[in-house]
Amino acid sequence: MGFDPGLATLGYGVIEKGKAFKPTMIDYGVVLTPKDENLAVRLCMLEEGIRQIIAKFKPDEIAVEELFFAKNVTTGINVAHARGVLLLTAVKECGRLYEYTPLQIKQALTGYGRADKHQIQAMVKTYLNLKSIPRPDDAADALAVALCHAQTNKLGKLFSI
Repeated sequence: MGFDPGLATLGYGVIEKGKAFKPTMIDYGVVLTPKDENLAVRLCMLEEGIRQIIAKFKPDEIAVEELFFAKNVTTGINVAHARGVLLLTAVKECGRLYEYTPLQIKQALTGYGRADKHQIQAMVKTYLNLKSIPRPDDAADALAVALCHAQTNKLGKLFSI
């Protein structure tokens, strides 16, 4: 299972790794929080949404994208709060947590660490043999995190926390 952290929109993607790296998409989506709600309530909503997703799919392992520092400091802080809730909940509910930088995810999917969002989304579509690119972008990003982990989990101890 992969997660793309965010306060307003947190993406998740569930895949099953087949033999010879033939992954299958199981599900994807987002957990949304209303912008007009206060931070503490939004974080509680995220925790509940994450817990429900983990309980539904019972993943063996969870992969999370590491924080990318945005130009907007306020946005970065809010994403960091959401990511903290995600990490805490993932460890409590699953116990096997792995983290990947955006560069590592791009390299795993495209072989190029500076690939753009469209290239990553195209590779998600290709690897999972989908008819279209998953929407919203946060869900496609979460599937990319899951695919990155599926490709690199042989080296999993290097990325686990």
